[in-house]
Amino acid sequence: MPQTTLDSFLNRADLLVQRLDALLPSPHHAALAQPDWAASVAFRYRKRVSAAWASGWLEPVRHVSHIAYADIHEVDVQKGRFARNLAQFVSGKTANNVLLSGARGTGKSSLVKAGLHAHADQGLRLIEVDKADMIDLPDLIELVTGRPERFIIYCDDLSFDEGEPGYKALKSILDGTVSASGDNVLIMATSNRRHLLPEYHADNKSYVHTSDGELHPGEAVEEKISLSERFGLWISFYPFSQNEYLTIVAQWLRHFGMPDEAMTTARPLSLVWALERGSRSGRVAYQFARDYAGREHD
Repeated sequence: MPQTTLDSFLNRADLLVQRLDALLPSPHHAALAQPDWAASVAFRYRKRVSAAWASGWLEPVRHVSHIAYADIHEVDVQKGRFARNLAQFVSGKTANNVLLSGARGTGKSSLVKAGLHAHADQGLRLIEVDKADMIDLPDLIELVTGRPERFIIYCDDLSFDEGEPGYKALKSILDGTVSASGDNVLIMATSNRRHLLPEYHADNKSYVHTSDGELHPGEAVEEKISLSERFGLWISFYPFSQNEYLTIVAQWLRHFGMPDEAMTTARPLSLVWALERGSRSGRVAYQFARDYAGREHD
């Protein structure tokens, strides 16, 4: 096909697509249906999007993790603050939305699972939402408002790039707008980023020195801080020391049925394992213990 004919064909095809776009209805959401709340204590929000329709539903989690507070070690201060706030919420008292941030593999998501395990018998339920679906938070909150259960709406490993629509939706919910969460809803998120947004060296240039010597952040920095500040409770996690890492290794070895004497042999191997992974996190300790407990031992 000659180049001029091909160009003409592509231009006509582009015009046809534009006309079809104008004729098609814009995507809209179907109302969320009530799930079978007796099917599980935890649910995942799922979503299907087509050109003209977007539908979401809650899918029961069939096999819920049964980790307990007692299984989480070396973060006693963080665990105490988290457990106290959640107990207040479950008992109907005032409590804060929670942001758990910091080093990876240190027990952030495990604390949320342990909290659900501790209070599920008291009517606590968890709804896990992906970051991409945060824009539907008002619909989820409307779905559960007025129910007798207490709900955690939870997003794991939350972080935003600038301009993402879910950022504004979450900010509005936390800020207490017309669509603010009800008394039976608590927002929880884990993140490796303290302020949930990428931070750049160029942001430092926006800081302003005032005549009295104070340092004030610019608008770009203020905007990045503003979302995380809307969480009433910040819980920070830090990398484990070598001794803390070894304590967690020993705990997981006992969990997998290994005798205490096994730690003598496992200790140097667990340190090599952590060195190869470049991390002494609780997750790495768990992975080593699984490997070691599954080996053939004399």
